[in-house]
Amino acid sequence: MEPVSDQFMQFHPIHGTNVRLDHSGTQATRVESFANGVCFSKCPLKPGEIFLIEIEDKEMGWCGHLRIGLTARDPRSLEVVPEYSIPNLTDLGDSWIFAITRNHNKIIEEDGVIEPRQGELVGGRRLGRGEEEDGAGDQGDEAARNTKPKTFFTDTHLYIENVRIPRDKLVGRSRPGRYSHILDDLYKTNALPPTARRSRIGVLYVPRGEGLADMHIVINGEDMGASAKGISTVGPLYAVVDVFAATKCVRIVQVEYGFSSLQTLCRKAIQKHIVHRMAIDWLELPEALKHYCKLRARHIPSR
Repeated sequence: MEPVSDQFMQFHPIHGTNVRLDHSGTQATRVESFANGVCFSKCPLKPGEIFLIEIEDKEMGWCGHLRIGLTARDPRSLEVVPEYSIPNLTDLGDSWIFAITRNHNKIIEEDGVIEPRQGELVGGRRLGRGEEEDGAGDQGDEAARNTKPKTFFTDTHLYIENVRIPRDKLVGRSRPGRYSHILDDLYKTNALPPTARRSRIGVLYVPRGEGLADMHIVINGEDMGASAKGISTVGPLYAVVDVFAATKCVRIVQVEYGFSSLQTLCRKAIQKHIVHRMAIDWLELPEALKHYCKLRARHIPSR
């Protein structure tokens, strides 16, 4: 299933008191303190539709990072936006939020683990890039990393159950510079911390039977597993992004479903025949096209 999305993703005008949105409603910045940074998607998500953000800026000195998830609560129904997504928003019920950490984000489901009840967070351990929290299991996890299917780098889509998402926009990219080609590979392999600048993190829900779904977190093109199961889809589900602590600013990345635009097809054709992004400068192309190929069209498309 490939969701057909015709909506331009934006943040909801209702948000935490320390959040400032840009004029387009696609960039959220926490202007002070480390809390009151809760944001919502302007519209409910469709099944299999990913709400994808990129970390634009960080603020050192705080403990903790971005939090992301889903809520069945319409932001307009809130008397006041909670100071924190965890635990304030989750304590209200009908909200499933996942705290992104530097290392431990992947959900591993063990044999014999009891399935969580409806809407409950998965009880599996949080892992990140194959390392356990206590540092154990390095050898087995190293082997697991080496046996990853090679299609991770060549597939044009990410598959989660029956959902198919174009991979083109899912992976973070560095700013153009001398070492861009090296940094881009680090994003692709998730070698950099998920909380790094330019890292891309998304949330979606995957239908699992009548009226139920699982919530999945995607970090730089890699599915972290079902972080919440048995979520009711009877009502609308909004994305939640908490611009918390060390995460200072995030930007929504628009994902193209179905047929790619001519602009995107041209960029893909160019990038397919070069060694790395900065090699575009050597081509005899219009400067605007070179800039687009390197930055992946950071401007808002005309509508």
